Amino acid sequence: MEEEVKKRAMNIKRIRLEREKAVFMKLGAKIRAYLFTGILVTAPVAITFYMAYIFIVWVDRMVNQMIPPRINEYLSSIIPFTVPGLGLVILVVALILVGMFAAGFLGKFFMRLGEWIVYKLPLISSVYSLLKQVFETFLSSKTQAFSKVVLLEYPRKGIWILGLVSSDTKGEVHERLGEEMLNIFIPTTPNPTSGFLIFVPKKDTIELDMTVEEGIKFIISGGLVEPGDPRLKKK
Repeated sequence: MEEEVKKRAMNIKRIRLEREKAVFMKLGAKIRAYLFTGILVTAPVAITFYMAYIFIVWVDRMVNQMIPPRINEYLSSIIPFTVPGLGLVILVVALILVGMFAAGFLGKFFMRLGEWIVYKLPLISSVYSLLKQVFETFLSSKTQAFSKVVLLEYPRKGIWILGLVSSDTKGEVHERLGEEMLNIFIPTTPNPTSGFLIFVPKKDTIELDMTVEEGIKFIISGGLVEPGDPRLKKK
């Protein structure tokens, strides 16, 4: 009888320990899930604000170095404490004033004169021309850099990739190929400003309903930020 009582007590103790262990394991799993959820929620926001802060501080330092010492001392006497982002505001205002000047007759004259001088320099002219084309493509508001997003099989059949259509193929390339082609820019992940240009028959592409902005976000995120179905938005 005593042995049976001891066995029952041992079994009850073992069952109790197993239950406590299971409860702690569930609690640990929930805490770990909450921790990962907290990281996923706060990390993107924190990193974004941190990068913005680093950028603002860097711009402030650059602007402070370009401001003459007397003006900097005068500003320091007016505002005795540091204002984060003041340099960025000054830079934006300066760029707006430069844009206003460049849009005028006198500004256009000096810009043409400066470009004429730059284009005469052997190495600097090629760098300036490339940078100007890139900035005009991605920042110009007068023309839309890309018109639509398409799917195409690249680099071989069965592998699909997103491409940004810039325009229809024209000129000598169109005459040589002899069919309706598209100029398609294939951006890289996560930097969509780099990539390469290919010429693809229009019949070999599938036009998507997503906007160019959604396609670029999709490419930058490496497929993590998938655009919603535009057909559901219309309903």
